[in-house]
Amino acid sequence: MKTQFFNIERADTGTVTIYLYGETGDYADVRCAHVAAELMAAAPGARIDLRINSIGGEVYSGIAIYNAIRNSRGDIHIYVDGVAASMAGVIALCGRPVSMSKYARLMLHSVSGGCYGDRKELERCLQEIAALEDSLADIIAKRINIEPEAVKAKYFDGADHWMTAEEALAGHFVDSIYDADPIDGDTPEDIYTIFNNRLRKPEAKSNDIMDLKELKKRARFAACADDNAALVEIDKLEAEAAESASLKTKVTNLETKLQEQGAAIEAAKAAERKALLDAAQRDGRINATNRQTFENILKTSFEDGKAALASLKPRRSVMQDIVLSGSSAESTEWHNKSWDELDRAGRLIELRDSAPEVFKAKFREKFGREPNL
Repeated sequence: MKTQFFNIERADTGTVTIYLYGETGDYADVRCAHVAAELMAAAPGARIDLRINSIGGEVYSGIAIYNAIRNSRGDIHIYVDGVAASMAGVIALCGRPVSMSKYARLMLHSVSGGCYGDRKELERCLQEIAALEDSLADIIAKRINIEPEAVKAKYFDGADHWMTAEEALAGHFVDSIYDADPIDGDTPEDIYTIFNNRLRKPEAKSNDIMDLKELKKRARFAACADDNAALVEIDKLEAEAAESASLKTKVTNLETKLQEQGAAIEAAKAAERKALLDAAQRDGRINATNRQTFENILKTSFEDGKAALASLKPRRSVMQDIVLSGSSAESTEWHNKSWDELDRAGRLIELRDSAPEVFKAKFREKFGREPNL
């Protein structure tokens, strides 16, 4: 079995440094089972420096890491070296002392996901996302001492909320700011990449086999009488990791379902807007010139746009005006030609004088307003 994975270092002083560098997840750079095992193995009161440069990742995996940090018996100090975004930002707010590099960035946003299936499945998906947001809002609210609903209103509004170290300190997200070597990056993406590249993996040792004596130094294995007992504990850790993988699959399915549901809802809304606009244009309440204006109103507030269209008075169509003005051959001739055709033929004045109602109708059809005769 491996003595450690690459993002954990131990100093001769006994201090353990855990690097949460990269995405969180069961198959990602930062795995909850590894982090939890190291934290559980730490002696009571042992100094643990947890350094973060992560864009986040799986919510359930992140919550597992969050709980492991909170429940650890070690003296944990958290440092945001580069980026603590999304779930990584929540991990940083676990209640332990947290410091932030003056070049670092913190980001919070609402839970995202997707799902597919029938209405009941979609409702369950939405309920699960809402429950996750409730949990995360409680975590953040306890850190910055505001109500969970205020957290949702401010940070779970669909936007990414980035904070500099100064802004995070002013908002009580972190306890202090520490100096760091200057970096060239300005954007969160640049900062994330630079700090990840700085992480040096320890050189592989020629003998990475840990015997039972060494293993029993870890709290989880202290009571193991023999190798078989140690293997039982390892099996338990693997089972916990498998359960976490199952949760990952469920979250992925929910994310897919939610995305498909959102696309279907938007398509239905677009079809309903089109039907209202088509009907209004047919009866003369709007025309091609001002149609886009009413479409924008419908997109902003469907009910307001619907009411605005309903308040408009329908206008008679060109065909109705022709019927009212008679069915002579001359009227038919006027009807068969467009405004532009009559204009090119120089017959608009003739139309105005001989069939004023037809002239008005064609004018309205062309310009969307009444002519000044």
